Amino acid sequence: MSKKFAYATILLLTLIYILSFVDRQIVAVLGVQIRDSLMLSNFQIGLLYGPAFSLIYAISGIPMGRIADKTSRKLMIVTGLFIWSTMTVISGFAASFTFLVTARLFVGLSQAMLSPAVYSFLADKFSPERRATIFSLYAAGIFVGIGLSFLAGGTISLNYDWRTAMIAAGIPGIVLAPVAWYFLKEPDRKEVHYPDQMDMISEIRLMLSKKAIRWHLAGFAALACTGYTILAFAGNLFSDVYGRPDLIASFGWFMFGVGGTVIISGKLADHWAKKDPSRRFWSGYIAAVGGLPFYLAGLFSSDATTGFICMGIGVLIASSYNGVAAALLQFFVHSQQRALAGGLYLFVISIAGFGLGPPVTGWLADVIFSGDTAISKAIATVTLICSSIAVYSFSRAIKYYDQDAESLRTT
Repeated sequence: MSKKFAYATILLLTLIYILSFVDRQIVAVLGVQIRDSLMLSNFQIGLLYGPAFSLIYAISGIPMGRIADKTSRKLMIVTGLFIWSTMTVISGFAASFTFLVTARLFVGLSQAMLSPAVYSFLADKFSPERRATIFSLYAAGIFVGIGLSFLAGGTISLNYDWRTAMIAAGIPGIVLAPVAWYFLKEPDRKEVHYPDQMDMISEIRLMLSKKAIRWHLAGFAALACTGYTILAFAGNLFSDVYGRPDLIASFGWFMFGVGGTVIISGKLADHWAKKDPSRRFWSGYIAAVGGLPFYLAGLFSSDATTGFICMGIGVLIASSYNGVAAALLQFFVHSQQRALAGGLYLFVISIAGFGLGPPVTGWLADVIFSGDTAISKAIATVTLICSSIAVYSFSRAIKYYDQDAESLRTT
């Protein structure tokens, strides 16, 4: 495979990932207009953004990974792209809450087909020595997609309406699907001596029997918990603490910056791994500790501009782990387990991120803390706890790395 074709492949997959996050995040951007147009409650809008998507996405990731390990990853990627893009366009014609919930369920189900298949695709397409860099290029699409959903989706909805914005968000994916089908070439799976008839539950148990994998999942789940918490309550922070609700839109620009720090983190991880492969976990340390002082400064700043900048820098550092986390898991599994491992990873961080971080933070702000800085104290508490868990988990994962990692012959 030529170098140009290889990078064209990763850019195409990253573009698909960007579109997935545009379509995933668009409900949050258009929430107020959707609520007013269909006469919904804030609780119903919360259901559309959260459980209607996140639960089905998290639960479906594991079986979708299993399917991707047994069938064509190219077919999984392109089919998922076409379905979620079509459902996003159809959502623009919704006349009821039930219609939107049904569409979001299909978006979550079809997007669960993407990353497990891509993780396996990339791990077999590129050499292990470049894996963290390649996975980080792909992971950068998360933050570019979130940024675009705020900027493009918000602009279209303001100039037209939420229906036009929803349709506009879905059309690029429908157009890209046949292009992706033509361009992507299914990589060969590396042959290893492995029991093909093992059922999905047994395979997951086999993975989790490795201590390095368990500590990996614990550490990066803790970082995901912090990340989703910051995204969930950034609006509350800027409005209630800073008194500057206008800053929430500008915060989207930092998401583009995170795409850059994710790539840098991946390249550094592969560089450190030349001396010791377990040093890829250093990226996790940096994310857990590096962003912490900036978060604390931003959460309790008396000046809105200073707080905004500190929070932005904190996000740039603390979210840089995303590509490395997915790449690291591939060093502990067989070729026939790559997509399933990706599904397991997405399940854990989705449940921890959506299911633990925001609810616990909201409960702390409502029940434990009080006053104008209650939300700041709640976010700080969750962030400190999660960072501590992550640092300890990564130290344990490094300890077991050598005994649990697959040899280069099987990776």
